[in-house]
Amino acid sequence: MNIVLNSPVLYVVDYPSVGAVEVIDKRRARGTLLAGDAAIRFRRELADAMNQSEDEDADIDLECLDHFEALMTQPAIYQ
Repeated sequence: MNIVLNSPVLYVVDYPSVGAVEVIDKRRARGTLLAGDAAIRFRRELADAMNQSEDEDADIDLECLDHFEALMTQPAIYQ
């Protein structure tokens, strides 16, 4: 398990041993677990956004969520 990003908007955890990425949108308290091709695409888009953006994390967060927002259907419960 590797925490890839923990910003005010987005929380991303990579699970390389199972080929999955967990993504949580903190603003909406919703998340998803991406696996297979979706996880590969998300990793690539996150890396591209991080390489292109020198601004704050929020810009990266919103750019990465654009294509995956519809998949974030699971409620994120904070304790």
